[in-house]
Amino acid sequence: MIVRLISHSIIALLFVAGSFTAATGAGFETKATYAVLMDGETGDILYEKEGDVLMAPASMTKLMTMTLLFEALKEGRLSLTDTMSISENAWRRGGAASGSSTMFAEVNSRIPVEDLIRGVIVQSGNDACIAIAEGMSGSEEAFAEEMTRRGRELGLAQAEFRNSTGWPHPEHRMTARELAQLARHLIYDLSDYYPYYAEREFTWNGITQSNRNPLLYMNLNVDGLKTGHTEASGYGLVASGEQNGRRLIMVINGLTSERERSEESEKLLRWGFREFKTYDLYAAGDVVENAEVWQGVYDLVPLVVAEDVSLTLTRAARRDMKVSANWDGPIAAPIKAGQEVGTLTIEAPNAPTRHFAIYAGANVDQIGLFGRAMSSLLQMVTGE
Repeated sequence: MIVRLISHSIIALLFVAGSFTAATGAGFETKATYAVLMDGETGDILYEKEGDVLMAPASMTKLMTMTLLFEALKEGRLSLTDTMSISENAWRRGGAASGSSTMFAEVNSRIPVEDLIRGVIVQSGNDACIAIAEGMSGSEEAFAEEMTRRGRELGLAQAEFRNSTGWPHPEHRMTARELAQLARHLIYDLSDYYPYYAEREFTWNGITQSNRNPLLYMNLNVDGLKTGHTEASGYGLVASGEQNGRRLIMVINGLTSERERSEESEKLLRWGFREFKTYDLYAAGDVVENAEVWQGVYDLVPLVVAEDVSLTLTRAARRDMKVSANWDGPIAAPIKAGQEVGTLTIEAPNAPTRHFAIYAGANVDQIGLFGRAMSSLLQMVTGE
């Protein structure tokens, strides 16, 4: 096995979208019980605290409710002008009489889907959520089953939903990492509908309510997503913002007050934008190394990566990053371009080691019978 250390000052001056999981906790502390900071473009986890521990998501659950609705809109199964009924169940369990978050919809009224969207996102209306669940699946229980099923398809391996609102239930659980994954799906795969999350207020039935996301009102370029609070969950927030073309997604939960939620979320997001940078190593097709060839018409073959390779790290971790190419050599001819021949390994402090396949970048034919015989003889004589 040939292992060749590549200078870790090699940086391709190209924007790339590869992936690398960076430091998970170094250099930052938060009062939140659960926290995740994700790079939006790559999905890399930059920071986590109990990120894979199941928790009560409270109203942050509504990201999944909106996912099912937005997917139905995207697929043409619903339109923004369709209407859904506020049943007595939705009114009693999610309306003002329940003491929960509400859009103050009137019982037996029919409300356009677009207004229900704003009722959920801006006003956190439980009545709007239940109306959507009943309108799409016939009952909230059936809708919750669909939430769990769709969550599995999206990679939410632990999430279990028992309602559309986040109302306390001992089996209604998901992780901070899953909330970040769900937010990323909404932002990138359902982008036509994401702007609703940036709206700061909405009026229904003569009552104006403001969006409860505290980061929308700060100088952070935050454009979503959703707060949550119950006695079981504490105060939580899923938020996302973009600075200088770079998007971060943040999840915190388990805080003790609205003020603490606002302060801790601001600190985590500002730290993420300040301390992390994406370093571009290789673009797809770049040559990593040149490998010796055995019995080929050429002595060397270029080794290339098939995908863009980048990593997001703190500046301190970047200084000690190591990149090495590994392959069994010399590589016997014939060699076909695109043939996998080895591995590119990237190591950095406080980050898991990552491996990327490397491939032959050119065809190398085998030399003729006489040449192969002479080559074998030379090896026997010289040992080379």
